Amino acid sequence: MAASNSSREVRGLTGDELLALPAVIDLDTSNRALMIGRSTGYGLAKQGQYPVKVLRLGNAYRVVTADLLKLLGLERPQAGGDQGGERSERHGLAA
Repeated sequence: MAASNSSREVRGLTGDELLALPAVIDLDTSNRALMIGRSTGYGLAKQGQYPVKVLRLGNAYRVVTADLLKLLGLERPQAGGDQGGERSERHGLAA
């Protein structure tokens, strides 16, 4: 019986798992990231009170991963190591 109890526990996601998520995720994955149960997550989404914006696509709920990461205080590393737009001013094109 102990095995069935542990399968019902909500296991959160690690920082690496969160940063590896695709651009849009399902509500169940977002619930795991926030460590809230399925019923609670869907109830909040239906009431419009989910902690981040939820997209309703037909019968499915989707969450923009960037919004979730921002709420959790995480950010994806910028591609190419660009910092502060400095790189955009220096390019190889002649004017």
